[in-house]
Amino acid sequence: MEQPKIISDPNIIIGKPTITGTRITVEHILEQLVAGRTIEQILEAHPHVTREDVYYLETEGTDPSQ
Repeated sequence: MEQPKIISDPNIIIGKPTITGTRITVEHILEQLVAGRTIEQILEAHPHVTREDVYYLETEGTDPSQ
C-alpha cells in the first residue's frame, strides 16, 4: 500500500498537515475516526480522500489533541 501524501504548506489551512490535493486536514479525519464515524462515512463525506488515506491515518496518524 502506497502512503498517502501528507503536506504541510503555510498557505493551506495555516500550515496544518493536509492530504495532498485537498484542504482536508489530518486532524479532521482523525477526529472523525475518534468520534466513531466509519471509513465508509468518511469517504462519502470526503470524495477526494481515498480508502488508503484513511487506513494510513488510522494506523500511522497521531492523536489530534497533541
